[in-house]
Amino acid sequence: AIGVGDFSRAALLMLVALAIDSVDGTLARAVGVSEVLPDIDGRRLDDIVDYLNYAIVPAAFMVAAGLILSWGWLILPVLSSAYGFSQQDAKTEDDFFLGWPSYWNVVALYIWLLDIGPGLATAIVSAFALAVFVPLKYIYPSKLTVWRGVTTIGALVWGAFIVAALLFPERAERLHLLEISLVYPAYYMGLSAWLGGWLRVRR
Repeated sequence: AIGVGDFSRAALLMLVALAIDSVDGTLARAVGVSEVLPDIDGRRLDDIVDYLNYAIVPAAFMVAAGLILSWGWLILPVLSSAYGFSQQDAKTEDDFFLGWPSYWNVVALYIWLLDIGPGLATAIVSAFALAVFVPLKYIYPSKLTVWRGVTTIGALVWGAFIVAALLFPERAERLHLLEISLVYPAYYMGLSAWLGGWLRVRR
């Protein structure tokens, strides 16, 4: 879809991949994949697929759609995400992501849908690339022990708003659905700051 310039379809497919990723681990544990296929490292496979879906595909999307100043800037998300995914403690023992978890598909979608200019878009991409290296904890939605229901419902509503913005852009624009959808990323960051103890004094 990206190759032929069908960015709406590509965006929808990125959302489908995001939805699959939100349940694949839960489904794998439910049916006991590790017992049926003990020689397969599901976590490694998940990391490979996630790196493709969350870094490589969004980078290709941003290049093809001309969203940033030049293709060279996409080295930042590709390499920072490679660093993030390869860290032993990328996922902490208490079920957080350590460092910004490379949600480049979400960044790419918002840059494209909000029609953000290349200069500002490049600055946004650079800032999030740096955030990968900052060891702050971000929530792992599918493993939350508190606020899980609210977070799940919020994610579903967010997804519905983004799909509506893609399929019915004029109506979504009248209702400001895209702008309203930004509440969920803000909620995600706020909950991460609270549960991850960003402001907690370290002794």
